[in-house]
Amino acid sequence: MSNILRRGRLEDVQEDKILRYTSSMEADRWLFNYDIAVDLAHTVMLKEQCIINKEDCSKILRGLLRIREEGMEELDFSYEDLHISLESRLIDIVGEEVGGRMHSGRSRNDEVATCIRLALREELTGLLEEIFVLRNTLINLAEKHINTLMPGFTHMQHAQPTTLAHHLCAHEAAFSRDFDRAQDAFSRINLCPLGAAAFASTGFNLNRKRTQELLGFEGLLENSMDAVSSRDFLIECASVFANLMVNLSRMAEELVVWSSSEFNFIELNDMYVSTSSIMPQKKNPDSAELLRGKTGVAFGALMSLLTICKGLPLSYNRDLQEATPNICRSVETVRASVNVMEGMIRTMRVHIDVLADKSIEGFTTATELADTIVRETGIPFRTAHQIVGMLAKEGGKFTLEKIDSKAKIVLEESLSGIGLTETMITEALDPVSSINRRKIAGGPAPEEVLRYLAKRQTDLELDKQEIANLKNIINSAFENLLAIVNEYGKA
Repeated sequence: MSNILRRGRLEDVQEDKILRYTSSMEADRWLFNYDIAVDLAHTVMLKEQCIINKEDCSKILRGLLRIREEGMEELDFSYEDLHISLESRLIDIVGEEVGGRMHSGRSRNDEVATCIRLALREELTGLLEEIFVLRNTLINLAEKHINTLMPGFTHMQHAQPTTLAHHLCAHEAAFSRDFDRAQDAFSRINLCPLGAAAFASTGFNLNRKRTQELLGFEGLLENSMDAVSSRDFLIECASVFANLMVNLSRMAEELVVWSSSEFNFIELNDMYVSTSSIMPQKKNPDSAELLRGKTGVAFGALMSLLTICKGLPLSYNRDLQEATPNICRSVETVRASVNVMEGMIRTMRVHIDVLADKSIEGFTTATELADTIVRETGIPFRTAHQIVGMLAKEGGKFTLEKIDSKAKIVLEESLSGIGLTETMITEALDPVSSINRRKIAGGPAPEEVLRYLAKRQTDLELDKQEIANLKNIINSAFENLLAIVNEYGKA
């Protein structure tokens, strides 16, 4: 059969190099099942609106189900995109007198926009589940390490003692916001552009609300021009993915550093590492390093989408074809990265003794000593800061005698002492005591971390239910669509 798209207006057959340049068939693999779903829903609606008759509807639906069963490999890849190739295959099966009616009241413009939203909606639902699992793993690990001491860092320098639980909770909090961003983006993806046609809608009496319901969308993109030409939902998702990869990459960096001989805080499971081709002793944190590198995929996709969309006049332009492979590559990379990170965290070995030993290196309790001086003597914090800074500069053991000596210099007074005792100093320099004092909201004190973890567990349960609700709405819609298709498709 001649090319059903070009045979009317165009005469010249495209050269292979031009077809390869313009074709989106390979990128459209992502959309195959969703294109079938859109065709099914559109055909059902056409029949219900009496735009096509019952017999033609039945033949079209049976043909579409056969194409779905055969798979995309049976389509003709000489067409410029999936949508025309699929329609051509349908015409081969049922004839043009029947199959040629399926596209009534529709354009590829609203068709592809709907397919992309369906595919991305499915990907986001999966991503929400995967972020949930990662967050749950972090919370479960934190519960085991509420009393595991470790050094906290600023500028990669030892700063103050904290706990591994507190540190893990910080990462979980960031991923929680990533979850919220993805969930929020979902609400703007889950809108149906079908029925907008090329951009000016159609003279056919379509029921847009019906196809929206059949495909499980929450609402309509009402303005037909906006519906086919807007890809801001892709930019928003790409931004969500890039932000998520930033947070994953930060954690991956820590795993790389922590697993080094210099730190030795953790050991990654053999599943996530490699060895050297020449140095047999090596255990390289390759998965974490690759995750850092793959962050560039998400960043690149975001920049590509912004560049593709930035200068496009309304309404549809072919430039938008390049948007699909970028978002597809980004979401694939991000979902894989979340899964790999969850596995690394769940299976890594924590060196508790090393963390405890390192928790006091670098005078990490200096802040607590300064705070103690303020609380016990009434000296201003900035003055106490100077006194402790002088002690830190000299190093060595911090005795009551040394503290009083520096205080005397700073205060320029003849003092027998500033009012501290050895017990106060010992307690101030003890990392456990320092942590226990930090029990305000969000602090590392065990009692506060326990409260925080209980709250996060509650939040996770709510998020789990929300994911289940989203999946149920989508799955129910498709089950209903297939039930109607099976009924209407009866010979």
